[in-house]
Amino acid sequence: MVDVSGKPDTDRVAIAEGRVIMTAETLAIVLRGDAKKGDVLGTARIAGIMAAKRTHELIPLCHPLLLTRVAVDLVPDETLPGVVVTAEVKTRGQTGVEMEALTAVSVACLTVYDMAKAVERGMRIEGIRLIEKSGGASGRFVAGEDAP
Repeated sequence: MVDVSGKPDTDRVAIAEGRVIMTAETLAIVLRGDAKKGDVLGTARIAGIMAAKRTHELIPLCHPLLLTRVAVDLVPDETLPGVVVTAEVKTRGQTGVEMEALTAVSVACLTVYDMAKAVERGMRIEGIRLIEKSGGASGRFVAGEDAP
């Protein structure tokens, strides 16, 4: 692991997003709550939160962090069609929470897929990326603002 013992504690925030692309018919089933496994969006939200808290167990060399906030939002988007997943993770510490936000989004997307795969196996998980982060020596990052 990287030695962060000399770094000061700062407020750290990371926001990540991803998408699960599916047919309009599958999205309708998800929204009606008719999936065989139950409440797809609610279960995926809880899975994302749990995953953020366990990132250090899943990603080698990640520091275990005391997270002060994990919010996972799943928003249906009929224009995709599919679900847009966003995670915001906060802490006060010596290292950032980018991996926790990305892990939350990844696992929430995987959970949507798992819970709806009986209806549609051709769903796609796309666009998992860091949207924004702040705190620490590297300062603020906003996707699209770093392009040359």
